[in-house]
Amino acid sequence: MRAWRVEKLTPAGEMALRDVPMPVAAGDACVVRVEAAGVNFLDTLMLRGQYQVKPPLPFTPGIEVVGIVTQAGPDSPYAVGARICAMMDLGGYAEYAVVPRLGSELVPDGMTAREAAGLPIIYPTAIMALRHRAALQPGETVLVHAGAGGVGSAAIQLAKHWGARVIATAGGAAKVALCRELGADVAIDYRAEPIAEAVRRETGGRGVDVVFDPVGGDVTKESLRCLAWGGRLVIVGFAGGSIAELPANRLLLKNAAAMGVYWGAYRTHHPEIVDQVFRDIFDLHRQGVIRPLVRDVFPLEQAERALQAIASRETVGKVVLLPGSEAAP
Repeated sequence: MRAWRVEKLTPAGEMALRDVPMPVAAGDACVVRVEAAGVNFLDTLMLRGQYQVKPPLPFTPGIEVVGIVTQAGPDSPYAVGARICAMMDLGGYAEYAVVPRLGSELVPDGMTAREAAGLPIIYPTAIMALRHRAALQPGETVLVHAGAGGVGSAAIQLAKHWGARVIATAGGAAKVALCRELGADVAIDYRAEPIAEAVRRETGGRGVDVVFDPVGGDVTKESLRCLAWGGRLVIVGFAGGSIAELPANRLLLKNAAAMGVYWGAYRTHHPEIVDQVFRDIFDLHRQGVIRPLVRDVFPLEQAERALQAIASRETVGKVVLLPGSEAAP
């Protein structure tokens, strides 16, 4: 089978498409023929050795897939032929991948591979950030950064469903319009005006109750100026490329809190939560509450191009790789 392999860590994040042995299922894991694989910003960091997890070399990137089970381990609940989506540690950028049971779920009939590939990472991250960590309440105001991105688009949909007022940020008129289409009450073009000034204007000077921040760097620092008294800043990533050093005095003066969310670590620290979150996601999808925004689709052979596009902020929503022939040219 073919799989992308990272054989050395370089500043450019190099990888190569190789012929590799077929994986083998063991324990409660299974092997799937990959129909679609999600592309995440963290993949760009992992290729450069800049992510908090550094896999041993060589490795195949990719932490979420949807596919058809071709082998099932002796303890796997899935049968050959079942269609599942899952998050995993590595291995998604390939024609076949090993999928653990924890963090996997049967794909409902009628759901496309593109949609299913957009579920395992971004929606659980938004759920854990907004409900479990920030304890978002109906009537509160949420500031969602990078609202036209994968996890930002998920956060907008969920926050609106839970009765919040949503202010989203995005770069450029097209992405601002997309945030409004997703349900944001207000969308701010950060290229056109300072975020904190716009938030003060839109909240009558009060600020927001929750900030959902997948960007990091200066955006995180600016977010502290946007918080209301008792506000919560939830950090879910560093797509801007840098990690902020927070001025703690701003937290003190506003009686505010800053917290992080690392969805992948819940499999180790709180495995009992993972299955429930996956059930919640599929219930929300069946209700029509969430719809993964998938516009940018690449064939497996163009995985490098997909990573370049997500790193340079050319994409919107969830970025997906298709090993088959259905990807857009």
